[in-house]
Amino acid sequence: MIDFEGIAAVLLLLFWVWALLDCIATDSSMCRNLPKPMWIVLILILPDIGALVWLLLGRPEKAHWRPGSTDYASPRRPLGLEDSPRYSSTPVITDRRSEELDRELEQWERQQGGHPELDEMQKQLDQREAELRRRELELRQRELDQRELEQRERELDE
Repeated sequence: MIDFEGIAAVLLLLFWVWALLDCIATDSSMCRNLPKPMWIVLILILPDIGALVWLLLGRPEKAHWRPGSTDYASPRRPLGLEDSPRYSSTPVITDRRSEELDRELEQWERQQGGHPELDEMQKQLDQREAELRRRELELRQRELDQRELEQRERELDE
């Protein structure tokens, strides 16, 4: 025959262990009505009643049945415009818009070509950059030559 008292005792023991583990795993700030240490003492001193009181009065509201779970059934946050699937951080460029942008670019390039002062300034900047690059290369070459001489002198000394 089935021993109902034994099954009930095992179920109560499992319920008590679950309540104790749940209380221990729950964040202290989430416990209701009493501080967490008081709940643990209550569950330990009054096993069956303490576990039941923890379940009804101490557990965080809307908590799942896993011990210590305080993630409330997938909380939803409001969606902003940037979270909407219709929103794209990069604008959609159609063929017509692309042609329009190409025309604007060509017009801008024609306007840029119409200023001889700007062209002259660009030429001067290019010349200065070329001169700086040439000087930098000369300095590097001198450094390399100096290092080669030092290396040869070391090899001769050995």
